Amino acid sequence: MEPLVTAPIMMAPHIVPTIALAALLALAMLTAAALKGWQGWLSLKSRELDLRAGPVAHDTFEPDVGPATAARIELADLKERIRKLEAIASGVDL
Repeated sequence: MEPLVTAPIMMAPHIVPTIALAALLALAMLTAAALKGWQGWLSLKSRELDLRAGPVAHDTFEPDVGPATAARIELADLKERIRKLEAIASGVDL
């Protein structure tokens, strides 16, 4: 029985560059589509943030509370959060 020896497959010299070019083109198209989707998602989130920053966000305070009072309340809230985070970091149970 003779061993089966096959001849190497000969391809036309232009096949490899053509396949490489097609793969590069496909990658470019996928990248462009992903970039377009990312930009659309960013614009959607930007619009959502613009809607949140509208008059609805400012109506959460009572009408007689001025901006200085609201800032002091927010500052006190932030200080309380920092105090809690420092307690957690030092291992103290609240």
